[in-house]
Amino acid sequence: MRHPILLSACLAGVVLIAGCAEKDDETVERAFQDVNVVDESNLSDVMLTVADPNEAVNYFSRTAKEKPDRIDLQRGLAYSLVRAKRFSEAAPAWERVTEMEGATAEDSVNLADTLIRTGDWAKAEQTLDALPPTHETFNRYRLEAMLADSNEEWTKSDSFYEIATGLTTKPSGVLNNWGYSKLTRGDYKEAERLFGEAIRQDPTLFTAKNNLVLARGAQRDYNLPVIPMDQSERAQLLHTMALSAIKQGDVSVGKGLLRDAIETHPQHFDAAVRALEALET
Repeated sequence: MRHPILLSACLAGVVLIAGCAEKDDETVERAFQDVNVVDESNLSDVMLTVADPNEAVNYFSRTAKEKPDRIDLQRGLAYSLVRAKRFSEAAPAWERVTEMEGATAEDSVNLADTLIRTGDWAKAEQTLDALPPTHETFNRYRLEAMLADSNEEWTKSDSFYEIATGLTTKPSGVLNNWGYSKLTRGDYKEAERLFGEAIRQDPTLFTAKNNLVLARGAQRDYNLPVIPMDQSERAQLLHTMALSAIKQGDVSVGKGLLRDAIETHPQHFDAAVRALEALET
């Protein structure tokens, strides 16, 4: 009579062991899935920061095709296309992101940025206009300022540049843009001040140094400003100053500056040599 009871107990034990095994398998599988997610996330971060931009595009194109509903992968693809300077491809990629579930206002800002890079200013403006006024970020106001510049809405432009400058810890780029805006309007003194501030924020920003020389040259001030520069930069700035002087009819001054640029440059300065030869012949 004890055999059926013993058999039932054995069967129950087998079922219990099988259940434990299934549970363990599920736990292990889930653990591996979690590890894969972490690995994929780390790989995505690497691709977005230090990887070659075109390699990143290939990676995100492949993974986004495999998992088209993953907004993070579509976003990664759009970012990578921008990094690779493939703006005509990046614009529809960002547009796709903005239409997905989970899209943010900053995705629309990135779309507007890319549209400006492709020259589609009208669509960029429409994209920014559709954002809620509560979305106040550095990138948004930087783009709003650029759009106001393109429309010659100078009061708006100055207001947006000022707001953008206050929303970042690294304002050198936007200060340079603001200075260039003032330069195009003929407000050379204010442009000079803004370029100088941009250089104080980032002494390596050569674009601002070159623009500062243009602003001084426009005022017929042909002395190089006292700013950080190496020998090669000094030669290039002298060349810029020379061209500015020549453009305003101060040809003899321009010739002297070109000679200084040629002598200063640590290597052969072909552009300055050709400019001087053209003037002297």
